[in-house]
Amino acid sequence: MNLVKADMKLFPKETRYIRWKRPMGRGLSIIGLFILAPVFCIIAMAIKISEKEAPVVFKQKRVGRDGQLFEIYKFRTMCVDAEQQLDQYLEQNEAGRAMFKLKKDPRITTIGRFLRKMSLDELPQLWNVAKGEMALIGPRPALPREVETYTSYEKKRLLVTPGCTGLWQVSGRSELGFDEMIELDLAYIHHCSFKLDMKIIAKTFFVILKAKGAY
Repeated sequence: MNLVKADMKLFPKETRYIRWKRPMGRGLSIIGLFILAPVFCIIAMAIKISEKEAPVVFKQKRVGRDGQLFEIYKFRTMCVDAEQQLDQYLEQNEAGRAMFKLKKDPRITTIGRFLRKMSLDELPQLWNVAKGEMALIGPRPALPREVETYTSYEKKRLLVTPGCTGLWQVSGRSELGFDEMIELDLAYIHHCSFKLDMKIIAKTFFVILKAKGAY
């Protein structure tokens, strides 16, 4: 699936950072999976108690680096038929253009709203990082339907591996619109470094504790 036709000059030249980012991320994600195993179990039980018949983990196709499709993992925060209900809420989209965000989305469950507020629903993405499909830091992984509407300029955000957190996520998350997300993602791609990644990781913890902009 070749969705990316972008100017490779935007991507930084090969450096020690580029060579080590992926193996370091995979190693840290594996450690994180072991350490957070008890948290995973507690969240899974909470979801099952709230809706016994529904699956705990939500899987969805996303677009990775260079337009490659992969399956992302998240703790389920919406009702089982949320995807089928999407069309009736598209006109209420608050993010603009390709990305869909709705602050008071009725499809989100009670436990799901708490998980989203604390970003706990995204913990299973550590498995995507361990598999090499995602990075700890990078642009938000886009949906195929979103990428189909991208301009050539917007497709440049697909030049790097998508991340669990990133410059957009720590700069306002869902309070920012689609165009702002694109500019922040491209700024990250152009300036990415170990120093910038450490700043984003530190700010991610602060943003999660503040629980602002997540819905």
